Amino acid sequence: MHQNFLEHVLSDLQNKGTDFSECTFVLPSKRSGTFLKKHLANKLTKNIFSPEVQSIQDFIADISGMEQDSNLDLLLILYEVYKKASIEEPDDFPSFLKWGQTLLQDFNEMDGYLIPAHDLLNYLSAIKEINHWSVNKEKTEMVQNYLQLWNKLETIYNAFSSILREQKRGYQGLMSKVAVSNLEEYTKKSSEKPIIFVGFNALTTAESKIIQHFLEQGFGQAYWDIDSYFLDDPIHDAGLFIRNYQRNWPYYRNNKSLDPQNNFLTPKKISITGIPKSISQTKYVGQLLKELNSNSTIDFSKTAVVMADESLLTPMLQAVPPSINAVNITMGLPLDKTVLYSFFMSLLELNSNFSERGWFYKYVLELISNPYTLTLSSSSTIDFVPILSKDIKEQNLIYVTNTSLEQYSESTGALQLIFPEDRISVSNWIGNCLQLIERFKIIYQQEKNALELEQVYRFYTLFNQFKQYLANVDFISELKSIKNLFRQLASMESLDFIGEPLTGLQIMGMLESRNLDFETVIITSVNEGILPSGKLNNSFIPFDVKRDYGLPTYKEKDAIYIYHFYRLIQRAKNVYIIYNTEPDVLEGGEKSRLISQLLTDENIAGYISHTIAAPQANISPSPLLEISKGPTLMDDIIAFANNGFSPTSLTNYVRNPIDFYTRNILKINDLDEVEENIAANTFGTIVHDSLEELYTPLLGTVLSKESVLGLKSKIAAIVRGHFQKNLSGVDISKGKFLLVYNVIVKYLKNFLDIEIKELQNHTVKLLALEEKYEVQLNIPELDFPVKLKGTLDRVDEVDGITRIIDYKTGKVEPKNVKLTDWEALITDYDKSKAFQLLCYALLYSKKYNTNPLTAGIYSFKNLGQGLFSFSQDKNNTLIDDEVLSTFEDYLKQLILEICNPALPLIEKPV
Repeated sequence: MHQNFLEHVLSDLQNKGTDFSECTFVLPSKRSGTFLKKHLANKLTKNIFSPEVQSIQDFIADISGMEQDSNLDLLLILYEVYKKASIEEPDDFPSFLKWGQTLLQDFNEMDGYLIPAHDLLNYLSAIKEINHWSVNKEKTEMVQNYLQLWNKLETIYNAFSSILREQKRGYQGLMSKVAVSNLEEYTKKSSEKPIIFVGFNALTTAESKIIQHFLEQGFGQAYWDIDSYFLDDPIHDAGLFIRNYQRNWPYYRNNKSLDPQNNFLTPKKISITGIPKSISQTKYVGQLLKELNSNSTIDFSKTAVVMADESLLTPMLQAVPPSINAVNITMGLPLDKTVLYSFFMSLLELNSNFSERGWFYKYVLELISNPYTLTLSSSSTIDFVPILSKDIKEQNLIYVTNTSLEQYSESTGALQLIFPEDRISVSNWIGNCLQLIERFKIIYQQEKNALELEQVYRFYTLFNQFKQYLANVDFISELKSIKNLFRQLASMESLDFIGEPLTGLQIMGMLESRNLDFETVIITSVNEGILPSGKLNNSFIPFDVKRDYGLPTYKEKDAIYIYHFYRLIQRAKNVYIIYNTEPDVLEGGEKSRLISQLLTDENIAGYISHTIAAPQANISPSPLLEISKGPTLMDDIIAFANNGFSPTSLTNYVRNPIDFYTRNILKINDLDEVEENIAANTFGTIVHDSLEELYTPLLGTVLSKESVLGLKSKIAAIVRGHFQKNLSGVDISKGKFLLVYNVIVKYLKNFLDIEIKELQNHTVKLLALEEKYEVQLNIPELDFPVKLKGTLDRVDEVDGITRIIDYKTGKVEPKNVKLTDWEALITDYDKSKAFQLLCYALLYSKKYNTNPLTAGIYSFKNLGQGLFSFSQDKNNTLIDDEVLSTFEDYLKQLILEICNPALPLIEKPV
């Protein structure tokens, strides 16, 4: 068994007779230090004092005498400096945050690579001067404002840098720069105990100067985790950095060996699998772990799942099979990926969008559908979530007001914290959030829910941190302005999983794997844009300038990940590489070039297998749904027949028998939703109800031009009233509903104009409005009663002939009411309008024994075309005994089909 890298380092030092307790080990991360101590403990035969083990950050902090500052503290200081830089119209803090982070990153790189600020920032300013879009010799005010910041960059940097040096705190780049200038002094003060640099790869200029200094002093040693296969290949990116050190560092040029290892070409099993979509990868890994777990030769303490896309941590944890009892997670879950974060974000959205009209319903519904709101609600005296949700939908509350909330509220309830009475300040909002956190704490303590308590505690510290920051600044006053800040804070903090780092299966991110070796490695999301991450240029410094000054470009950033990738597989025995076969704009592109590189490498061709794992998809045409009429369904149909078939229920059956089953038998209606735009059925209801109220005073009279004209002045008030009745929460004085209100008023005026025009040539007597009719049908084949029922919008008498009118606010065409083939009436949904008219005619003639009749539809979408009258046989509009008798036969045929227990309800493709 060949040694892993850390064991190799310790063996080499032991062979050289090194006293470990005298050494200082400097490693890329604290985590690799834990493993180094473990291997050291295994190697020793007697007790010793533990050597000092430091991460490179801590080592540099020691030399520089500075402390690493948090990202947010740095941004707050940078913003204060920026504001004092006499820029005419400085950005507010939320706007500054969008670009301040990038500027900070550029300062960090510039210092880390020891580039004089004067040179680079003036160069950048000159480039912006050349690049600006104005072609005029004289700069406009807009161009001057644009160039102001670039011209002031050096001033901003100098002021920022001197504040940090004074306070002895800073960012990594500045600390490295200060450490380089302190090296001589530090060396004088320190004893010449061995300093061992272990497993570095990409170093900034400052870091490389620091390591070189200790190597040349004679008491530093460097161990590089590099395979000769990559180091000796002049173009292999995995060796890019270490080849440069070998070539350019005087220490190695003076014939000191770099001591590469030879592990990459040892026999191993590399399995490359393409899987569609990201979540499927986690499912596949779960299945793979289950198989590995049943294999006795696999040691799970030497197995790692390395996630190139860290956002998949939660689904990955769900996928780990329960049979694996020890799992150590070495990556935090960023707080902005938790559901609790989405609760606070929704709360912030809701509170910052409070207006004089109240809270917009969408923000309210979003918040009350969050699981944490449900938790608060169910532990309150009044469980307000279901009632509030129901009321918003039923009363169509577009804005929720304090008055409407009073009924669910109790004196100490969570509701007051979620819906404060007025606009609140930022500190009040944070105070409210801390109070809500206190409630969550009590709830989860009672439930003994450790994971939730940990999350709640992390947010408790986050909000306290937030409170502290805001106490020191005066430029954040509005609630809307903290959104970016809150997002930033939450993304920088993570929910750390506390585990036993040296036991069990390891789940980690790419960078956490530095210096660690595993026998079995599973790497997920090996796609372009994720591994390597591609050309993400989050910098103000153009590519060519970076190259000229020796700053890392995307090529170097790619090489870092390529090195980590090859490092992971060089000593492993079993390697499983998984990629997403479905390129996605948001989740990376096609399979990574690293996979292509492995597949085309002849030296390891014998160890590699490549497969695509896709779920088996047998696409068979889905059979049409068929519901047989068992005793229960037959009982429901008989009860329905007894209560009465309506024309709509019968046309539902003609359209699709399953519609009839779901809507009319099961009574499953469409979901209740708040109508921001008016729904078609609500629009129809308002038109129908308004017409009924308008014409009611004229019932039983012969209409005259004057009486109809007199109705026009009442339209506006009547329509307003029906809006209030049907959509109580809406305001028709502005916005979309004002437009809809005006459309309905216009429809009704146009209708009255048509009526007046008709009265010039005809006598019209109004007989009935919105009257309900019900008749018993005589169907001897059935041993139970069957009724037909319906509501007729209007019945009148035109020149002595009874006419039935149906109002439709949807689209109707003349062909819908013309009948040429009777069979189509009960088989073709296109003829449903003719079917309805005949039903109404049958109902009316049976009750009043009146015929012949006429029947027609007024379609408000095309009122200009007048009344669409039912007709058959070339414009014969009369509905007489013969027509009604024929219709009754077809109607019975349809009802017999519905009531026949032997005929199942078969879905009709619509």
